[in-house]
Amino acid sequence: MISHDIIVRPIITEKSMLGIAERKYTFEVAKTAGKIEIARAVEEIFKVKVEKVNTVSVRGKYRRQGRSEGYTKSWKKAIVTLTEDSKAIEFFEGMM
Repeated sequence: MISHDIIVRPIITEKSMLGIAERKYTFEVAKTAGKIEIARAVEEIFKVKVEKVNTVSVRGKYRRQGRSEGYTKSWKKAIVTLTEDSKAIEFFEGMM
């Protein structure tokens, strides 16, 4: 897989923004991607050094819209921790 196919989008929530102080960044990633692939993709795209990657599989939620009902899609979340000597990701710096 190409690096841009592995990293789908950044997650911008209050909780994920609090993690930036601890050098933790949150991304939605491809469901089939492993931790090593995610680390390589983040290092290649953002030119940083990754210390560790934690992943969480998020189940789709049950939703109703009038008579229609179903589940939202399931997805995978990755929390990437950078090393102390690594530079910060500039994309997130403008949001703080």
